[in-house]
Amino acid sequence: MADRPQGSGVPEKGTPEYDWLYGSQSKNPPSDATQRVEAQPVGAARPDETRVMPVTRREARGSGGQPPGTTRTPATAPPPRPKKQRRRPRFRLGLIPLVLLLLLVYLVGVPLYHWTTIDKVDAAPSGDRPADQPGTNYLIVGSDKADDLTDEQREVLDTPERGGTNTDTIIVLHTGSGGRTMMSIPRDTLVEVPDGGTQMINAAFASGGAPLLVQRVEALTGIHIDHYVELGFGSVINTVDAFGGVEICPKQDMKDPRARLDIKKGCQEVDGITALGYSRSRYVTALSDLDRVARQREVISALGDEAMTPWTFVNPVRYWRINDAASGAIRVDEEMNPIDMGRFALAMTGDSKTCTMPNLPAPSDPNRLVADPDRAPALFNAIIDDSTVPGKACTPTGRARQ
Repeated sequence: MADRPQGSGVPEKGTPEYDWLYGSQSKNPPSDATQRVEAQPVGAARPDETRVMPVTRREARGSGGQPPGTTRTPATAPPPRPKKQRRRPRFRLGLIPLVLLLLLVYLVGVPLYHWTTIDKVDAAPSGDRPADQPGTNYLIVGSDKADDLTDEQREVLDTPERGGTNTDTIIVLHTGSGGRTMMSIPRDTLVEVPDGGTQMINAAFASGGAPLLVQRVEALTGIHIDHYVELGFGSVINTVDAFGGVEICPKQDMKDPRARLDIKKGCQEVDGITALGYSRSRYVTALSDLDRVARQREVISALGDEAMTPWTFVNPVRYWRINDAASGAIRVDEEMNPIDMGRFALAMTGDSKTCTMPNLPAPSDPNRLVADPDRAPALFNAIIDDSTVPGKACTPTGRARQ
């Protein structure tokens, strides 16, 4: 190539630009001159060859990358959306306390209401009385009060409406640390009277009512009577029927026209009229009144057992009928309050020792009874002291065990 005049824009000879464009014979080419690359063995890595960069994950690129040498935590996938389920109706927890509160109000309110309908009687005797004693003593009296009987019931019983002037049931119920004891006093028991002489204990009720009867019982036994409870015909019949019947277990067939009674031997459910006849009959069995007082305790205990069944409290209709029937023909002393009445109801339930006052035929009249001077004090003193009643002193008829 012919030499071009200088100044024509062609690099001058000897300059790097000239050597780069036209080549140079210099043994030491400039550092930025194009150099010949020696052939490399097959498979050998070339330091300046183009390398394939690793593929970057989409998540890393989206997040702006991550410093070298750190470990990326993979993103957690969102949980699947739950499937919609049909809502089922559920009772709120707040409803349960409300129901329990209403039940409690009903259980307390019904007896309190019927308490206001119960007749009160002054049963405190005059004169000297035994001092207060441990435990609680109730005098239970069954009268012929029948003013709450229906016309149909009176026709069956063949009894007029009476005011409760006679009694054939006298029971001392004791509760305390020594246990529960139910002691019957036969109505034919002779007791001393202040004017001298003797009379049957039930005559005190006929002539002087509750105060005189309490005085006679305390004088005979030395037991201080804390409360007085009188049950009439109607209370027995209507209460038994309100329970739907009670179980009695006669030990023999019993047919007593005077008591309107005709039943077979063995345990059986009976209605109110039959239960009353069973507790009043005295002309069928050998020991007459002594067997009768044992049956009276049996009926009273059966009522107590029925009263404590769960069905009494969970059935509001039954609960109302029982309280209504029990309050309809009952009298209590003026000092008794609703709490005392509740304690009396509890005392009627559960296990208790059932006895008849230890007795003997009266020397003056074999058809009358007197307290056995040898065995009766042991029973009386156990009740007075609130101690365990001795077994020998507690028998169903009051007669000594053979």
